[in-house]
Amino acid sequence: MYQLIITEKPSTCLKIANALADSKVTQKKTKKIAYYELQHKGKKIVVVCAVGHLYNLAEKDKKKWHYPIFEIAWKESHTINKSAAFTKDYLDLIKKLAKNADSFVVATDFDVEGEVIGLNVIRFACNKKDANRMKFSTLTKDELVTAYENRSKHLEWGQAYAGETRHYLDFFYGVNLSRALTLAIKHATSGFKIMSSGRVQGPALKILADREKEIRKFKPESFWEIELIAKELSAFHKKGKFKKKQEAEAILKKTKNKPAIIDTIKKTKAQQSPPNPFDLTSLQIEAHKTLGITPKRTLQIAQALYLDSLISYPRTSSNQLPPSLNYKKILQNIGKQSKYKQLAQKLLKKDLRPNNGKKIDAAHPAIYPTGEIPQRLAGQEFKIYDLIVKRTLATFAEPAIRETIKMEIDCNKEIFIAKGIKTIKPGWHEFYEPYVKLKEEELPDLEEKQELNVKQIKLHEKETQPPKRYTQASIIKELEKRNLGTKATRTAIVDALYERDYVEEKSMKVTELGLKTVDTLKKYSPEVLDENLTRHFEEEMEKIRSGKKKEESVIKEAQKVLTKILKQFKKHEEKIGKALSKANKETRRKASLIGACPICKKGDLRILKGKYGTFIACSEYPECKTTFSLPSFGLIKSAEKNCDQCNFPKVLIIKKRKKPQELCINPDCPSKAIDKKLLKEKRKCPKCGTQLVIKKSAYGSFFACPNYPKCKHIEPIKNNNKKK
Repeated sequence: MYQLIITEKPSTCLKIANALADSKVTQKKTKKIAYYELQHKGKKIVVVCAVGHLYNLAEKDKKKWHYPIFEIAWKESHTINKSAAFTKDYLDLIKKLAKNADSFVVATDFDVEGEVIGLNVIRFACNKKDANRMKFSTLTKDELVTAYENRSKHLEWGQAYAGETRHYLDFFYGVNLSRALTLAIKHATSGFKIMSSGRVQGPALKILADREKEIRKFKPESFWEIELIAKELSAFHKKGKFKKKQEAEAILKKTKNKPAIIDTIKKTKAQQSPPNPFDLTSLQIEAHKTLGITPKRTLQIAQALYLDSLISYPRTSSNQLPPSLNYKKILQNIGKQSKYKQLAQKLLKKDLRPNNGKKIDAAHPAIYPTGEIPQRLAGQEFKIYDLIVKRTLATFAEPAIRETIKMEIDCNKEIFIAKGIKTIKPGWHEFYEPYVKLKEEELPDLEEKQELNVKQIKLHEKETQPPKRYTQASIIKELEKRNLGTKATRTAIVDALYERDYVEEKSMKVTELGLKTVDTLKKYSPEVLDENLTRHFEEEMEKIRSGKKKEESVIKEAQKVLTKILKQFKKHEEKIGKALSKANKETRRKASLIGACPICKKGDLRILKGKYGTFIACSEYPECKTTFSLPSFGLIKSAEKNCDQCNFPKVLIIKKRKKPQELCINPDCPSKAIDKKLLKEKRKCPKCGTQLVIKKSAYGSFFACPNYPKCKHIEPIKNNNKKK
């Protein structure tokens, strides 16, 4: 008999085994899946991995595609989804090991998702009602040993019930609303388009759509500013914006060739507090702002850093580092790395008090580096790690002191203002470089009553600007502000909006389909977009977590609300379906448009899909039979500009984690010209010996074997005739 510890990820499984072992850890394998046996203080322990959700919710009877669906149950993931087939071997191993275990410990991530994973494994795979629970925020040896020695006797039931309720509600809303939208198009037009919505996705799309409508309705208004340009500095009129040009011109006339004298100089010093430690949302926002890394990628990197024991658990909503963490030890550990040694030593000489924020998380502190020395970090991984380390150091540092200087300049009784700001004591800035993004605008040393050497007084005509679209980072921040979704789910919601063609581009521009979906739901089923309803259930689940509410009552309330929504939706199904189908066609039409046909000058070039792949063709077919081949991989969209050498439209080839590649669609473009020597060259295929032929594609020319598809050998031809 032995104690069975259930972890969430393979790397965590090994780390826990190594941390608890008195001596050697024995690795064993079943169907290539590793698990570990060890002795801890005379007791035999087996550590096994659950690789995430081994169980997921599914319909009890999936014979008919309909709604509403409320009869659901937990089922083994591999029986629901083919992509989860690999989980069967992990589940079988846990079932086998559970038979000979006399006690159980759950060591999955300490959050609602981790609790649900552990709960399902214990009750379904191990056939037990409860288990011990390890709670940890880092994967360092010391913390894992402490977490094991101080493990609780029971699962974190409030967290487990709250997590399970979230799964039920997300399934009810996600499946029922998505199915209703998809079937509305099918029943109304016989067309098919996978649509989706959910508890948070609907309100999130409405927030984006409302901003898009503001931008579309926006009408720029002209205004004027008056600038005084002197040899020493430049200043703008005190009034700022002038809506009437005549008024600005009158001041311009009044001040022309008049002396400008500094009337007053005011200097104000202000302390700038250090930043708060990172929670997940603030890390994602800062990484996007300073490094240009998307929130999704930031989370992926942070999770990898956590699994390598380099940082604490990243899925936290706390921006506080509690005293129980031992600040001195954290900084001493950071100081072991030469890059941070001097900065850490400076902080260790003072009283250590982090500038904590106001957000708390019952499960985890703010994100901080453990002090473990990274072995191989490069690129974005190093940048995120460095950002977290510097942020942690900065939060312990002294405030910075910034000085603001305001000069009022009198020019024939018209007052102009010059402002400057500079850092006179860097404080925490020194510890947070190069991520301090503050302007330094210094003014020259001048005195009151000093006359300036005026060069000119200039009138600037400008226009008001529309509101900015949300970025992936700013919409996540907005969702957090409105208490919609969780720190772990908001990134997935943003992804879903892109996947369903509701939004496009980095600036999160809402498509016609996205706008029409919001307008249609607002007219016929506004509850789907109601963020107050979504927020209400978020609060209800928090009450479950704290033991103030029962799981069953919240699930029944959600079913009642959703039944009412779907009943109303069904009444208007045909109208909803027709509106969404029309919007979908318009979105697809715009997305496929490449540009005007350079051959017939009448039609438009569009991306089409055929039997042999994707290609570009003219809309005037069959009168115009112009076509262009396209690469068979990557997302292809218009670059919205023409080639500067042949004036044919250009496209963007977008591949995951790579910079988009811009290509001219014209295979005979001068930029793709082949060296004349290569045209005469006879080259044989190294695989089958056949003489290679030269072919052209959107990427340029290449040698290819004529025996394709039996022989798929190709050789790219380097272009030597590109225009410099």
